[in-house]
Amino acid sequence: MTAATDSSLFPQVPDSADAVLEGLDPEQREVATALHGPVCVLAGAGTGKTRAITHRIAYGVRAGILQPASVLAVTFTARAAGEMRGRLRQLGAGGVQARTFHSAALRQLQFFWPKAVGGEVPRLLERKIQVVAEAAARCRIRLDRNELRDVTAEIEWSKVTQTVPADYPAAVVKAGREAPRDPAEIGQIYGTYEALKRERGSIDFEDVLLLTVGVLQDRHDIAEQVRAQYQHFVVDEYQDVSPLQQRLLELWLGDRDHLCVVGDASQTIYSFTGANPDHLLNFRTRHPQATVVKLVRDYRSSPQVVHLANGLLSQAKGRAAEHRLELVSQREAGPEPVYTEYADEPAEAEGTARRIRDLIASGVPASEIAVLFRVNAQSEVYEQALADVGVPYQLRGAERFFERPEVREAGVKLRGAARFGGNDALLDDALDLPSEVRAVLSDMGWSSRPPAGSGAVRDRWESLAALVRLAEDFARARPAATLADLVAELDERANAQHAPTVEGVTLASLHAAKGLEWDAVFLVGLTEGMMPITYARTEEQIEEERRLLYVGVTRARLHLGLSWSLARSPGGRASRRASRFLNGLRPGSGAVGRRTPGAVSGGIERGDGAAAVARRPRHRSPARCRVCNRTLTDAGEMKLMRCEDCPSELDEALYERLCGWRAEQAALLRQPAYCIFTDKTLMAIAEAVPGTESELAAISGVGRRKFDRFGRDVLAICAGEELVGASEEASEGPAENSSEK
Repeated sequence: MTAATDSSLFPQVPDSADAVLEGLDPEQREVATALHGPVCVLAGAGTGKTRAITHRIAYGVRAGILQPASVLAVTFTARAAGEMRGRLRQLGAGGVQARTFHSAALRQLQFFWPKAVGGEVPRLLERKIQVVAEAAARCRIRLDRNELRDVTAEIEWSKVTQTVPADYPAAVVKAGREAPRDPAEIGQIYGTYEALKRERGSIDFEDVLLLTVGVLQDRHDIAEQVRAQYQHFVVDEYQDVSPLQQRLLELWLGDRDHLCVVGDASQTIYSFTGANPDHLLNFRTRHPQATVVKLVRDYRSSPQVVHLANGLLSQAKGRAAEHRLELVSQREAGPEPVYTEYADEPAEAEGTARRIRDLIASGVPASEIAVLFRVNAQSEVYEQALADVGVPYQLRGAERFFERPEVREAGVKLRGAARFGGNDALLDDALDLPSEVRAVLSDMGWSSRPPAGSGAVRDRWESLAALVRLAEDFARARPAATLADLVAELDERANAQHAPTVEGVTLASLHAAKGLEWDAVFLVGLTEGMMPITYARTEEQIEEERRLLYVGVTRARLHLGLSWSLARSPGGRASRRASRFLNGLRPGSGAVGRRTPGAVSGGIERGDGAAAVARRPRHRSPARCRVCNRTLTDAGEMKLMRCEDCPSELDEALYERLCGWRAEQAALLRQPAYCIFTDKTLMAIAEAVPGTESELAAISGVGRRKFDRFGRDVLAICAGEELVGASEEASEGPAENSSEK
């Protein structure tokens, strides 16, 4: 299953930096043009955060302000990173690195390991659960399948919170965490697991982060090499960072603040993995000069869906609730959410399947419908119900699209046809690119009509059908495209994990649905004990369950169904009741209880560090011509802050005085004149005639060191004062090597 792709799959690359900004709302545009950190984007569900940050990166690259190789965009899933790479490529910024924390750390670890440690990087464990099982056996502790999974999750939590085995029992108590077994036993299994890995020379995914942190902490030369490579960072889903990931980010940054973080505390649903929204909520405290932009315009969901989402959070408690964002729908009105109570689980599944069948009959594509549940075990009854009414489905969490055997085989066949198509009888009757693809894939079992039923045969057909639809979209966008062009597009998409849409209703857990969206969403099994889940007992755990339901609600664009059943099986005792989270929201459920006062509205908050501009590293903002307002990309024009052919306001007498002063400084320091200030910088000063330190510091070409050394002289000259003797600051040493040549 893949995320729904844009209706415009192959948009034209914007022809200029300014064109990248077209179509952004005021808050998104503020994000896109705030090219140096610290910047914090609080982005509600459906508000276009990925659009804002990809346009930010692309605008910086296209305006010549950011070098593609110096930008590292970090997110939490390979799918999200692939989507980001795909969008950046479409915006003309294909050279930017977009990776998960683990992927970025693994690349650095593999590169620096020979230098930092020596030899080859230890083998990476793909699945740690088998080694955990061995560790438990060595400790003579019996674990059933569920306990094994839970203990493995506890080990992962321990590692991302940087808790060693001996400290695990105390850490569990301190965190208010409910261990699935005796904490002492889990600590013992954890220690044995680590010993087994050492014996076998292997590491797990958490070790990748731990070892990278260790290398960067211990080897300052390597840390500086990494910081020289990456100078601008963007972190998506910042509410989900763990303490270990935050430490790695701090080491990447060093003492710089070129950081843009994006997140929403109301979508923190992974605390069991160590995620902590405090890093997001405390960002302004750590960075007082940060610009904070709040995105609340919801472009995804109808007003009816947004109203329900806002109402759900209005009852929330805790710190995240105090910072909730009040969404404002930008879409036309749609149908009201439908609440349905069923007698039992099979009846709920059958009723949901019938509603889905009717939606498909009304024109909603199957790929735009999802059934979301709290735990994966709920999936089976919906699989059967959908199969019974002839509706195709797919399970979220299956292997990646481009790794499916039939997709790999199709790629080989299409590549061969592109190379030797003139001699392939299959293509004799093909009139255009889509018909060529259909001809090649028909040899693999594709046909215009899908096979009956579900299962492996249907799954294979759906994969091939997705490739056919992609070819049709590609040909519509680029009529002159050849089969070789399509193969190149598929290669790029495979590298970016930018998969096409596969037809079929999505069945997924609420956790797996994060980051996705559909036209129609059915939230099922909403009973006490399932939502919130039975083992959620503390207020913090209950509130995370509420946020999980909020994530489910905000996946829907238009149609939203919420349902529950009174009994597990037909004829069973009707002892269940609807989730407490629906109280006050569904008809007939009574008044809403305590509401959190004061949701956060949208807008922009700027930091309080303006007075220190001359004493801290000056960040270059997007340069625009002060005459015609065009974005400037030429280095000389950016110094002048105007196009070369736009009218100049140069104070020629001041320019001559500055040139004379520069010649004296150059002779005194035995340096070329341009090492003091370039001609363009002096022209910019003579045009702006700065009267304050901050005005001078804002001129491109006046860096911190040059400001400290020459600032008083330049301001005095601009004020018409006479200088006596050489500048004391200048005599302290030679000017730094200029990069302005």
